Amino acid sequence: MTVRLLIADDQELIRTGFRLFLQTQPGLEVAGEAADGHEAVEMAAELRPDVVLMDVRMPRMDGVEATARLTAAGSPPRVLILTTYDLDEYVFGALRAGASGFLLKDASRDRLLEAIRVVHAGEALLSPSITRRLIEDYATRTGPPRPPAGLPAGLTPREREILLLVAKGMSNPEIAAHLVVTEATVKSHIGSVFAKLHLRDRAQAVVFAYENGFVQPGGYH
Repeated sequence: MTVRLLIADDQELIRTGFRLFLQTQPGLEVAGEAADGHEAVEMAAELRPDVVLMDVRMPRMDGVEATARLTAAGSPPRVLILTTYDLDEYVFGALRAGASGFLLKDASRDRLLEAIRVVHAGEALLSPSITRRLIEDYATRTGPPRPPAGLPAGLTPREREILLLVAKGMSNPEIAAHLVVTEATVKSHIGSVFAKLHLRDRAQAVVFAYENGFVQPGGYH
């Protein structure tokens, strides 16, 4: 299956570099390029890409607002945020807006291809270290979250446990090994958690767990 891509970046040289590389890769198609967030939203509606490579700092409309508009639409594309710094002030806002992860612009070609495939598959591109730093950075700007009131939205104790492990940035195999269950069982529980909490992927699960007090800097409840 061919993955259709939309590249959104205000720097033409960066867009061209991505396009020249990506369009030569098997299974990938560059459907279009946008010079700002406003163009990205308009072009996504017309071209229906599977994944949008979204810069965060752009004129007219930044990547955070563009991501929010894209993910609010029906059958939205996956959004992979491209940033120059790993603690860009816009990154957490983009994740809250519905982005599925982020990648540094100086990442290797192999890492870029892996990121596209991971995001397209419905996973979130968030390593444990990045997850922790994002949470800590968000906390310094917003203050501590409210204490958890109990199991959220009807989750079972096991589903709550898996939510916390997802929020730590653990992969399905790591969760399966930690809980001594099969990966199929983990996938089933995660699907149930996402359905009950109306979450799209792991990125939104991290945001939910923090904002509802289940995850805090320095520890997990």
